[in-house]
Amino acid sequence: MAEKPAGDAKASTVPLIAAFVVAQMGIMQGSGSFPALLPTFIETWSLTKTDAGWVNGIYYAGYLGTVPFLVSLADRAPARRIFCLSAVLGIFASLGFAFYAEGFWSAMLFRMLGGMSIAGTYMPGLKLLTDHLEQRFPDTDHSRGVAFYVSGFGLGLSLSYFLSGVINEAWGWEWAFAVAALGPLSAVLVLTVFVPRPDPKPNFVPKTHLLDFRPVLRRREVMGYVLAYMVHNFELFAFRSWAVAYLAFAAASGPDPAGAGGFPFSAPTIIAFAIFLGPAGSVLGNEMSRRIGRPPAIAILMFASAGIALFFGFMADQPYLLVVAIAVFYCVLQVSDSASITAGVVAGAPPGYRGATMAVHSCIGFMGSFAGPVIFGLILDMADPTGTGGASVISWGWAFIGVAVVVAMGPVFIYSLRDKN
Repeated sequence: MAEKPAGDAKASTVPLIAAFVVAQMGIMQGSGSFPALLPTFIETWSLTKTDAGWVNGIYYAGYLGTVPFLVSLADRAPARRIFCLSAVLGIFASLGFAFYAEGFWSAMLFRMLGGMSIAGTYMPGLKLLTDHLEQRFPDTDHSRGVAFYVSGFGLGLSLSYFLSGVINEAWGWEWAFAVAALGPLSAVLVLTVFVPRPDPKPNFVPKTHLLDFRPVLRRREVMGYVLAYMVHNFELFAFRSWAVAYLAFAAASGPDPAGAGGFPFSAPTIIAFAIFLGPAGSVLGNEMSRRIGRPPAIAILMFASAGIALFFGFMADQPYLLVVAIAVFYCVLQVSDSASITAGVVAGAPPGYRGATMAVHSCIGFMGSFAGPVIFGLILDMADPTGTGGASVISWGWAFIGVAVVVAMGPVFIYSLRDKN
């Protein structure tokens, strides 16, 4: 397919952005399978809450361990090739879990490989998109493209939760993971068919070595957004990893447990719906940033999210419909700052170091993704007076308080490290 002339006024960014969003949705199909079916695995494999937290968290540890290399490599090697090879690893990870996972350690292995797959697709895909946008549409505001691409992460995760729950009920958890392997395959096909070649070549090739991140680390304002992304991810993935288990506990603990049992939607479906709505919050949050500025918009959104977390865990014994309603709203609010934070990082990248900047953004940011599920599970085990993690309202309350304290640090990082010139 022929490349469109740069700055063609008649060209539209929509087909290009849509292709990347759909590809990202495909990549994410293995992401939600384990947390969506967490109660099943806790019972089947006799996992403690700490064990479950580790299996959830190791996914992001796999991401964290490989993202500095793979995303920095995108400044030097074709981002499309990195994306496609990493997608193949995602296929292997889902199939491996489906056919060979038998307990804690095998689950850890295949979830870690799944996280490594995301490391080579999420940010390299964003770099490939922004490179195409800058070359073909140099006079447009690319923050909206970033916002919609980031939404593909949430939309894909939502679909993963939903399909995993439905397939598990019909055929079992093994088939849920096996079907998820089709997602990364579809992502490769979408990029091959709908994203034009040749890909843009860099105007500036870094003279530093592959893992030299000093030009990025010296950008104070960029690092403020990176650290805000870390605490954002702590909250986001702590919630997504434990939300289904929390709703299952709330359904049995409220004043109407029989009524909750007859609720028309399962916990995985509820969380899938909440995550599905999240991208709208991300896009609206980005529009809010465009109007009042990124730092104040992010501060408002993160402090509001922390405020909900302070009391949400203590609501497990309230009417189930109320718990579900707040869970959905909270899930949307959590991602409302996501596009604004990422757009701030991309906008501040040093020339020629966009891949390295995204690597730092992902590496430090996903430290929060790894820590969130693990620390949440630890607090559940430690704060429960019954000795059985997550078996009391107080333990869930303290776990969410921990989330609130962490996410409230985001605006502090942004304002303390902003450029004062």
